[in-house]
Amino acid sequence: MSFAVVTSRAALGLHAPEVLVEVHLSQGLPALTIVGLPEAAVRESKDRVRSAIINSGFEFPSRRLTINLAPADLPKEGARLDLPIALGILAASGQLDADALHEKEFVGELALNGDLRPVLGVLAVARAAHLAKRPLLVPHGNGNEAAKIPDARVYAAGTLKQICAHLQQVQLLPLVQHQGISQTINLPDMADVKGQHRARRALEIAAAGGHSLLFSGPPGTGKTLLASRLPGILPPLSDEESLEVASVYSIANHSLSFGERPFRAPHHTASAAALVGGGSQPRPGEISLAHYGVLFLDELPEFDRKVLEVLRQPLESKEVVISRAARQITFPANFQLVAAMNPCPCGYALDGSQRCKCTPDMVKRYRGRLSGPLLDRIDLHIDVPALPASDLQTRTAGESSASVRARVIAARQRQIQRQGLSNAALNPQLLDQFAELGEAEQKIIQLAQQRLNLSARAYHRILRVARTIADLAGSDVISSGHLTEALSYRGQG
Repeated sequence: MSFAVVTSRAALGLHAPEVLVEVHLSQGLPALTIVGLPEAAVRESKDRVRSAIINSGFEFPSRRLTINLAPADLPKEGARLDLPIALGILAASGQLDADALHEKEFVGELALNGDLRPVLGVLAVARAAHLAKRPLLVPHGNGNEAAKIPDARVYAAGTLKQICAHLQQVQLLPLVQHQGISQTINLPDMADVKGQHRARRALEIAAAGGHSLLFSGPPGTGKTLLASRLPGILPPLSDEESLEVASVYSIANHSLSFGERPFRAPHHTASAAALVGGGSQPRPGEISLAHYGVLFLDELPEFDRKVLEVLRQPLESKEVVISRAARQITFPANFQLVAAMNPCPCGYALDGSQRCKCTPDMVKRYRGRLSGPLLDRIDLHIDVPALPASDLQTRTAGESSASVRARVIAARQRQIQRQGLSNAALNPQLLDQFAELGEAEQKIIQLAQQRLNLSARAYHRILRVARTIADLAGSDVISSGHLTEALSYRGQG
């Protein structure tokens, strides 16, 4: 037989569209041509494949080889197609039974000696192969990652020769066993936080409703300490959410324990592309790596203003769209924003120590680095004052993350049972239905809207926070106390 077809997958964001590797042997001078919009790494595969086939004990055909990667309008990148190309050549030249390749999928990079090397984004490939009800054959380095998909049939091999032996049923490869969510994820504990009761309360509200949060205070008051404790009090990820997070990290070639909520803290010198993602071959940025987790921006005014402005749209849409001339890729970005800042350039304004030498104009310029629309999108604005020595010297531990997390989970479950999503995701129509105010509460928020010049966005965000406070209290209705507490968290808004 001089023709063979092998099924593989390309990488397109979190998606893995099917690619058919068609190999045809014809008469003519020995040559190898790859068509179907291959990028540089794919075009170079001809040399890797030739050496891998020869060094694996097979014969490379001395005929004219044409390899088509269909569909032709889909860009193919990376070395993930090395393995299917090699198998297609072996099948087309009669060294491998072409029928053995049917209803199977293959991805993997080949070394010159025939060894298989892992590729990026194999989790998306495994999910797509599972939905297509086909087994997937991958390099050993990708086996455990691909097996995170429940009920997926994944086989892992170390060499091209082992793949061929499996297909010829000479030596079958074992199925890679599915690995579930890890139960031993150690996170920082809230018990380490001394004092700062108002900030702890705000952190609990943010966790319960999925709200964004801004800490403001002098240096050394525990802003970073508090932010790092947020993942430990968030509800556990579902299996589907864990797979989404793992898929993002698979594409980005980053490691994270399966089932762990991400915590990303980029430096303030990060560029806009580093935050939202980009590149000629788009990769996820920090906001996508924080998907279903926490994005912590310390020293918020030190970030370039243009960099911060790119966060405005993802904060609302929970995704980021990266457009290039040849393609458009969407990455998820459902993250919780937690930011920290000093009250002035030196950091000591309003701490009562008289150390601050900043003029009013300096403070105004410093705060002016943050745009009103960005601050308007942050739900909770919390002052974190300096702690007295008595609080620091106490040996009594604060409330543990486990206790706080139990209340957060109970509040989140109330939200899911009532409306099917967290309070932070409520749109205005759902707010009218699930965050209805009584007559007294309506007068309170009308007065607050006049005095604080609240925008429509800020008005809705206050209602969402009040709904979360009521859920933490186990109340079906928003009382005046719940609404007043929510309003107290808009001090800088």
